[in-house]
Amino acid sequence: MKKTAALLLMLMLTVALCAQQQAQGQKFDPAKFDAEQQQFITKRANLTEQEAARFFPLYREMQKKQRAIYERQRKLGFKKPADEKGCEQAIRERDQIDLELKQIQQTYHNKFMKVLSASKLYDVLQAEDHFFRFKLRSWGNPGAMGNPGVPGNNMHRNQNQRRR
Repeated sequence: MKKTAALLLMLMLTVALCAQQQAQGQKFDPAKFDAEQQQFITKRANLTEQEAARFFPLYREMQKKQRAIYERQRKLGFKKPADEKGCEQAIRERDQIDLELKQIQQTYHNKFMKVLSASKLYDVLQAEDHFFRFKLRSWGNPGAMGNPGVPGNNMHRNQNQRRR
């Protein structure tokens, strides 16, 4: 549940940062974002070309389904309902959305393990989390992302220091 909440928070922050970039005259390019994410995950999880070719179509399929649910969640909004019944309904709907997200995640994790080993999938999930964290940091500090996962890059050095 914590990972779902953290992922949801990262995605909401991503949307907010995209809006901020647009307000500053910078355009968010979804294709570029997806390409950077795929490159980052491929390098960090040490995926072969064959593994990446089998994994990423499923990954994109999962993301598409998740985005539809995130859109429902966004439509719930942040405005508190006027009465107790409305608050109760909003809470139940949020809980249902969380369960649906978790079900999609579980379904796709099982599909992923048919094309990747469990240890590779674990590395992919870790890389995905790291990508969102680094991307969020880089939006606040242009040029900070550099070339993620490449030796000599600060992210790579920091990751190695944490492993020791």
